[in-house]
Amino acid sequence: MMISDSKHLHPHDAEPACAAERIAALDDPDLLAPFTHWRAAEGEAASGLSNAAPTVAISQFQLAGLHCGACAGIIERALLDLPGVQAARVNAASARLTLTWLPTRIRLSAILERVERAGYGAAPDAAAPARELREREQRKALWRLFVAVFLMMQVMMMAAPAYFAEPGDLSPDLERLLQWACWVLSLPVLLFSAGPFFSAAWRQIRSGRLGMDVPVVLGLLTTFVASSGALFEPGGFFGDEVYFDSLTMFVAFLLGGRFLEMRARHRAAAQLEQSSAALPDAVERLEPDGSSARVAPSRLQVGDLVRVFAGQAFPADGRIESGATSANESLLTGESLPVAKGVGDEVVAASLNMQSPVLVRVQRVGADTRHQAIQRLMREAMTQRPATTELADRVAGPFLWAVLALAIGGALLWSFIDPSRSVWVAVSVLIVTCPCALSLAAPSARLAATGALAKRGVLLVRLELLETLCKVDTVVLDKTGTLTQESMVLLQQQAVGGDAAALLSAARALAKHSQHPFSRALVSAGSSQVSEPALPEVEAWAQVQELPGLGLQAVDAAGQVWRLGSPAWVREQEPSVATEPQLADAQLAFGSRTQALYMRFGEMLRADAREALAALHSQGLRSLLLSGDAGERVARLAASAGVQSAQGDATAAMKLAAVAQLQAEGRCVLMVGDGINDAPVLARADVSVVMGQGAMLARASADALLLSNRLLDLAMARQLALRTAQIIRQNLLWAAVYNAACIPLALLGFLPPWAAGLGMAGSSLFVVLNAQRLARSPH
Repeated sequence: MMISDSKHLHPHDAEPACAAERIAALDDPDLLAPFTHWRAAEGEAASGLSNAAPTVAISQFQLAGLHCGACAGIIERALLDLPGVQAARVNAASARLTLTWLPTRIRLSAILERVERAGYGAAPDAAAPARELREREQRKALWRLFVAVFLMMQVMMMAAPAYFAEPGDLSPDLERLLQWACWVLSLPVLLFSAGPFFSAAWRQIRSGRLGMDVPVVLGLLTTFVASSGALFEPGGFFGDEVYFDSLTMFVAFLLGGRFLEMRARHRAAAQLEQSSAALPDAVERLEPDGSSARVAPSRLQVGDLVRVFAGQAFPADGRIESGATSANESLLTGESLPVAKGVGDEVVAASLNMQSPVLVRVQRVGADTRHQAIQRLMREAMTQRPATTELADRVAGPFLWAVLALAIGGALLWSFIDPSRSVWVAVSVLIVTCPCALSLAAPSARLAATGALAKRGVLLVRLELLETLCKVDTVVLDKTGTLTQESMVLLQQQAVGGDAAALLSAARALAKHSQHPFSRALVSAGSSQVSEPALPEVEAWAQVQELPGLGLQAVDAAGQVWRLGSPAWVREQEPSVATEPQLADAQLAFGSRTQALYMRFGEMLRADAREALAALHSQGLRSLLLSGDAGERVARLAASAGVQSAQGDATAAMKLAAVAQLQAEGRCVLMVGDGINDAPVLARADVSVVMGQGAMLARASADALLLSNRLLDLAMARQLALRTAQIIRQNLLWAAVYNAACIPLALLGFLPPWAAGLGMAGSSLFVVLNAQRLARSPH
């Protein structure tokens, strides 16, 4: 009984006694729903057992402790050895695991215990456990970085006198005392801060998949052992020189880069969790006996009747049974204009009720809603993105064996020439070939470029994005809120029987009483215009009321009724107006029995849209506009902006299919959007960018956020990406030239260990300084 009742406890009511208990709690089937969906086994599907309960679970998890592409292979191999696990796919870039498994053959706790034993963390891709996992990982990483940086500064201060003192100024006893202080301060850096490198290297060696952590650890150990030997026995087997400053500096540099990459992954995961905030916290449910109750959207069932107030999001997919309103569905459908909703019309979860209260009969809840379907589509698309493999990881294995062969070969050769120098030569080879510059070549350039982009309002979620951005040859744009401004503008107006300026001023005054999108656009449209004399009765209006589905109505001091709303409704009270309006496609009207003002609203291109597209085209990119709006309107806007091709009436699935088709043709696609409906295609694209005002769910699936909302920054970002690739090539070339020049010197005995350590630090410093050229804000 205690086990069955435990699922009703709040997750914060009690803390698990240990990690094993926390993992075992996931065996409760009711707890799988937030991060698992089900499908029938192949045998069941083939036999036509459509009514049978699905037996194959597909679960999503967030991982911790991944540092390179080799880590993904280690986790996949460990899980595939378990009975009942059909597939395990790890995306190293987003630190996510997609697991296909059979609950009838294996427990979830056993699977996650295997991940823990492999040396990594795992938590369900649901808000509370995933957030807890990220917080633990971030606290550990921050402490390791703090210890490494703080002690690095202390060690460098202790080592400085040996570099800058004149001969004879530093006594041998004081020099030895400073070296002992450096040794003591280096111990926490090696044993605590560098712990992730050693554990990762051990896992890579044990699994037979060598990553860059193995040669890094070899260099660290060699440096520390040689320096300690020189400290313990000066002039002995390891000589006199120590290199603790180089060791601590290298650890601090690597930990800093990895911490920033981890923070970028965590931001994306947190934004994905916050996407559920689009649904209301509680909704009023009407009971059959006439009473009402406030319940959470998760408690709703199909057939429930709920009241949704103006300004509140619809909690589920349903059909309006009473009332009339308009709904803002732009984040779901891409449609920029509010959609009128009356009795019998369908509404979708997470869309916003803009006008008046309505009664809605629930038709779909939870995972069956359109909002959740788009979320699921986005998650699946994210797992299809192949993780990029670092050059350093790809060459780690051959590089390691080559270095070991050179060091051992040099030691053997010198054992015949001068046995006293054989170990000296081997240590010099290992130190000079420590892959500092190789490991820092790409991360240092990416971090510098990321800082430069941030100054322009372009925030990267993935640091590896810059490499992919260089390969982009097609840019796909959403329309509403991306190519166009996020708010509507007043395009055209016509007065009948009165002064247009005075009527517009009066209409603005009345529009301030409403939150309807047309009303807000009307107020904004007049705010930048020169103030015109208003009708004298405006300040004395009374009995202002908003009529569902129609608009605003007020009475002036003379008892005359004024209306602001649909043109047909306003024209009902115009029998004395002889002149017919020529603005046949007007969307909003304002007037009384004697005069009226008809207005047409529309979208306006962003100020830099044409210039941005021209810049992208000049770089050799193709452009495509995909939108859920009407095809004719999309084509007209595309021609105005200079987009090469356009497709309207596109659903989220159609957008995803269009991008998949481009990729099948060998295209590298950059997708720019802002709505929830764009989230799946953003996740599928090779490079995805979300506008600064975009939906939280769309941001979570993006590689970059365009906080500046300047489309021209896209062209700038690609130019900087090309420059970053050039800097990375320069850094890698320098690392290759450095090793090609120094390894022969070390093998010939012309490069003592102290010079090898100085060369290792110097090559790393050159790489970092060269990368800092990218930190200058691009123009």
